[in-house]
Amino acid sequence: MPSQRSMMDLAYEERRDLAAYLRTLSDAQWQAPTLCTEWSVKDVVSHVVSYEELSILGLLQRFARGRVVRANEVGVRDFASYTPAQLMDFLEAHLRPQGLTSGFGGMIGLVDATVHHQDIRRALGDPRTIPAERLERILPTIPGNPRLGAGRRVRGLRLRATDVTWEHGSGPEVLGPGEALLMAMTGRPAAIDDLGGAGQPILAARLR
Repeated sequence: MPSQRSMMDLAYEERRDLAAYLRTLSDAQWQAPTLCTEWSVKDVVSHVVSYEELSILGLLQRFARGRVVRANEVGVRDFASYTPAQLMDFLEAHLRPQGLTSGFGGMIGLVDATVHHQDIRRALGDPRTIPAERLERILPTIPGNPRLGAGRRVRGLRLRATDVTWEHGSGPEVLGPGEALLMAMTGRPAAIDDLGGAGQPILAARLR
């Protein structure tokens, strides 16, 4: 049996795929809204790369400036002067996560890039199939991640993916594609119509 590839390798591949997709976008699409409230495609890409070169001191300063909970917004503002071409150059120079996004063996970078890749694609009406290996590695990390708030959204529900091997919890069932479960767990209402089961209305209400 082949050995399981590292989170870091999967994060690299996800960022590589994201970069390849971004290279196909028009100037207008770079300014288009995404599933992230008030963030354009350019803003989302700025967020994805905004932690890459921060030292420990720089990270602490970022958190202080954003009073922790607004640190992501501070990072987006720091990259506001970058053009899409400059952001692409920066992303392609950092396909392998560094700094904060390399945390937990690359798990932070993998989750962040995958979710935000979908934030962009769903908003632009350009769906894709996330490779099953990546989904099966990501999904188990989401419910217990305190930064994502998924635990409170899925409490008392049983989630089951219909296209990859993953299930979680107990209670009324929410089932559907792993990508839609990922997006719903991370707070994206746009994914709820792709899910079914007796627990779907409960999850939908929590996302509202």
